[in-house]
Amino acid sequence: MKKSKIDASRFLMALIIFILVLGIVLAVYSFRSNPVDDALADNRVINTLFIIESEKKPVSTYVLMYYPGTKRAAIFDIPGELGLLISRINRVDRIDSIYEPGRIAGYQNEIEKLLGIEINFSFVITKENLVSIVDILEGVEIFIPSPVSYREDDQLILFSSGMTILDGDKAGVYATYSLPYEDREMEIFRRQRFFLGLLKRNIDMNERINNPDNAKLYYSFFTTSMNRRTMMLLFDEFVFIDADRTNIQSVGGNLREVSGQPLIIPHWDGNLVKEVVRQTLATITRNIEEQLREQTLTVEVLNGTAVNGLAGRTAEMLRSFGYDVISISNADHNNYDSTVIFHRSGDERLIKAFADVIQCNNIQQVFTSFTGEEDEIINDYKADITLLIGRNFNGRHVTGN
Repeated sequence: MKKSKIDASRFLMALIIFILVLGIVLAVYSFRSNPVDDALADNRVINTLFIIESEKKPVSTYVLMYYPGTKRAAIFDIPGELGLLISRINRVDRIDSIYEPGRIAGYQNEIEKLLGIEINFSFVITKENLVSIVDILEGVEIFIPSPVSYREDDQLILFSSGMTILDGDKAGVYATYSLPYEDREMEIFRRQRFFLGLLKRNIDMNERINNPDNAKLYYSFFTTSMNRRTMMLLFDEFVFIDADRTNIQSVGGNLREVSGQPLIIPHWDGNLVKEVVRQTLATITRNIEEQLREQTLTVEVLNGTAVNGLAGRTAEMLRSFGYDVISISNADHNNYDSTVIFHRSGDERLIKAFADVIQCNNIQQVFTSFTGEEDEIINDYKADITLLIGRNFNGRHVTGN
């Protein structure tokens, strides 16, 4: 009986030691293993969600896509009035209608479905915390095209035009205010410029904010599920981003009134958004040699059909793919049967990539006229590519090439 008790005690002691050792091993592995390190080791694109929140609602939502292999990034702006069929409420509504402060999983899930990606990390920055963040960064430099006079809580806020450095208080106002007379596109552009300025300032001040005396305070102003070490590793990687060459693409669509409120309904049931994201990811993951050959093609769009507004909608679609549409107008008549791509660029790879976007096989090198007279030289140079829309273009693709 006594021996049995001794054996039981030994077994219990061995079990306790095993559990302790296992706990130590797991703790060490957990400390060494980090999701940022894992993404870097696997050479994966890192998708990070940034939400600027005011009065418990998102005023700006951005998804930063960063590829460690090329050190390149792209940003997508998710407007709050984007209209989607929200599965959890089973109706079409604003995407920000399901936003819950402190519980952003549902909101994040809808963004993931919209873009067709998995979001790896997320940050929420409240207006109050944004003030503190900018003050630690010693301001954010942005360009203000026109002077602004804004009154908030009986306090007059003035923003002078030109390059300026916003302190925390002014940054908090500038990034979140909304005026009834301000054009919506200008409001979106203003907030995008601010976010890029904030990103650039974080990059420039990375060494300072990661100083042990500053890091604990600085990172406490971000609401996230990440621990401080993971945040520091992520921000260390963002240092390689060239913010001046990183564009923000807005998720666009058609403005419609649904249940009494204006909503932006994504083009082609959201399929265009996913296609743009796929092409963007392909762009930022290209190797160095391909990057050196890259250039932005300028495009003019001519509507050769009787469909009103088709050139404008096509231009918006092409811009979402990153093309610089510099001119939109009607062709010399509106009964062209076939869509034609006229190009002046010598890079066949770039022209083919453009043609693939709209699935057009009718590609012609200038000098060819729009009227079909092969010997007429086009002297009115406007862009690298002239897209002449014919009746076989359905607004997204060319049919029956």
